[in-house]
Amino acid sequence: MTNQIPPISESEWEVLKVLWATSPQTANEIISSLPEQTGWSPKTVRTLLDRLTKKEVVGVHKDHRVFTFYPLYSQDECQRAKTKSFLKRFYDGTLKSMLVQFIEDEDLSEEEIKELRSILNKKENKK
Repeated sequence: MTNQIPPISESEWEVLKVLWATSPQTANEIISSLPEQTGWSPKTVRTLLDRLTKKEVVGVHKDHRVFTFYPLYSQDECQRAKTKSFLKRFYDGTLKSMLVQFIEDEDLSEEEIKELRSILNKKENKK
C-alpha cells in the first residue's frame, strides 16, 4: 500500500502483533491470543479492533454473523512508519543524531560492532 499509515497506539500495536502472527482471526480468537498480562476485557479488545478498522489498518470480512479481522499493512510497513514518526518527534527527522546517541550510550559487543560495520559497508557500496 502506498498511502500513509496512520498513527498506531501501543495497545493497538499489541492487537496487530496477534494478527501478523495469524490472520484472519475472529475477535474471540484475538482475545484468546493476546498475552494474559494485558488484562484487557473483551470489550476493550473489540474497541481496539474498531479503532484499527476505522483507521483502515485492519480489514474486516463478514460471513453471515462471523467477523474476521486481518491486517492491511505488513509488520515491516508499520515498523518503518513508526520509526519515521519516532525520528521526527525526537530527533528532528535526523537519523544520524539518533544513531550517534545510541552508539555512544550503548555498550556494544564486538559482534554488534562488526554487524553495524557490515551494514554500513553494504550501504556505502550501493552508492
